[in-house]
Amino acid sequence: MIKVLICDDQEIVCEGLQTILNAYDDIKVVGIAHNGEEALNLIPETEPDIVLMDLKMPVMNGIIATRNIQQKYPHIYVLVLTTYRDDEWVFDAVRSGASGYLLKDTLPAQLLQAIYDVHSGKAPLQPSIALKVIGEIQEPSDAASPEHLLTEREVTVLKLVARGLTNQEIADELVISEWTVRTHVSNILEKLHVANRTQATLYALREGLASLQ
Repeated sequence: MIKVLICDDQEIVCEGLQTILNAYDDIKVVGIAHNGEEALNLIPETEPDIVLMDLKMPVMNGIIATRNIQQKYPHIYVLVLTTYRDDEWVFDAVRSGASGYLLKDTLPAQLLQAIYDVHSGKAPLQPSIALKVIGEIQEPSDAASPEHLLTEREVTVLKLVARGLTNQEIADELVISEWTVRTHVSNILEKLHVANRTQATLYALREGLASLQ
């Protein structure tokens, strides 16, 4: 069962999302918040796996809320669902720790798949959003190369993470245990000073270790 907390300031959007998601046996909407502060207050009692997060909201917007969630509850995934496609919103959301970024014109089936992907450790970015991110990360990097930061095995794991593979799929690919993969991923995030797999994937794309093709 994937537990989802919806955070959106529009009641009709919340009701629509709740109706869509509760139609699936393996997804349960455990709470609804209308701003980031409400979401943070609801997390201890609802214990969601994923927060479906709007961005522009009163009291506390989705960027600040995402940052706070990742600091206090790093095991919770934040999946942004918003109408805003402006560069500033996209980059701030990713930098704040969002695991995925979708627009509200996303079809229900695509939203459902994104929830499954985020829960399994993948990083869903809507194509138009991905292009913005690629444009940002194609700028030359003055950071140390991955070969100087990561071991050879960690570089290999990072490449597979960037391809969207889950820990179990990486374990199968490399014929190692899932626990070992989790250890590698944790070390990669720490060494690269990134918050999650989405940011690690963007690093891999920028350094030429992966592509969107």
